Amino acid sequence: MSMTVNGVEIDDTFAEAFGMSGTGIIITADSLKWARIAATVATGFGTSVIGCGAECGIDKELSPEETPDGRPGVRILIFGFSPDALVPQIRNRIGQCVLTSPGSACYAGLQASQSLGLGKAPRYFGDGYQTAKKLGQSRYWRVPVMDGEFVIEEETGVTTEAVGGGNMLILGCDRAGLLETAEAAVDAIAKVDDVITPFPGGIVRSGSKVGAKYSGMFASTNHAFCPTLRGTVKSELGPDTLAVLEIVIDGLTSKAVADAMRAGLKAVTDTGAKRGVTRITAGNYGGKLGQHHYHLKELI
Repeated sequence: MSMTVNGVEIDDTFAEAFGMSGTGIIITADSLKWARIAATVATGFGTSVIGCGAECGIDKELSPEETPDGRPGVRILIFGFSPDALVPQIRNRIGQCVLTSPGSACYAGLQASQSLGLGKAPRYFGDGYQTAKKLGQSRYWRVPVMDGEFVIEEETGVTTEAVGGGNMLILGCDRAGLLETAEAAVDAIAKVDDVITPFPGGIVRSGSKVGAKYSGMFASTNHAFCPTLRGTVKSELGPDTLAVLEIVIDGLTSKAVADAMRAGLKAVTDTGAKRGVTRITAGNYGGKLGQHHYHLKELI
C-alpha cells in the first residue's frame, strides 16, 4: 500500500538500478571559478551511457586544503559500463576540456585497487617535451603549454561496484512548484558525497522506457507518464497531474545512492503539497534487470 507524508503520496514501489564502473578525477585551477569551468565542460554531454558513452557530473567543490596542489578544485565522477569503456571517455574529456582550460591541473579523485590511465594519453600533447616526476607511489606528468605547464597524475582509481540509475519520479499539479521542488531535491542530493545527478540541472523531463516502435531506437518516451497522452494510452497519472519530473542518481557505492535518494525524498516531502506536489514513484523493470533495488518506503 502507498503511504502519505505531509500531503504527498509515496508509492509502494522501488527504483531499479544497475551495476556500473565509476571513477573520480580532481580538477584544480588558480581559482574555483576556473576549476568549475573546466569541470563543467569536461562533464558535458554526459547524461546517459546509451547516447553519450558515459554519465558524468560534478560531485563536490574542494578547498585548497583538500587538493593535491593546494589550489581550489572540483571533483568530477564519470560512470560507464566497464573500466574499458571509461578509457576513451577520460582521454577525450580530459584532453579536450581540462588540458585546454587556463591554469588547470588534474589528479586522481578515487583511491581503489584497480586503476585507469589519467595522464597516460594527454602527456603526448607535450610532443616529447613532457617530463615525469614520481612522488611517493604516484607519477605526475608536466606538459608544457602556453600559460606554463599542465600537471596531470598518471593514473586514477576505478571501481566496478558503482551503481547507475537510482531514481525518483515526482508528480505534481503545478509545473512551477514541481520544478522548484525538484531543484530542492537536487540541492539536497548534492550534499551527499560520491554521487551525481547527471541530467541537466539534475532533472529529467523526458523519462524513457526501454525500446520503441522505430528501429534503431533503444529508448523512447515513457508514454504512461506523459500528461498529454492521458486518455489515449494506459496512463499512470491521475486527472490532477499536470507534469512529472525525474531525478536520476549515479554513485560510487550502493550506499551512496541510497543516501542520496533518502536526502532527495526528504527534500520533497518536507516541502509537501504546498508547491503542488502530489505523489512520488520510481522507475523499475519488475526487478528483473537491475541488481540494485531501492524501496521508497524504506528510505522515507
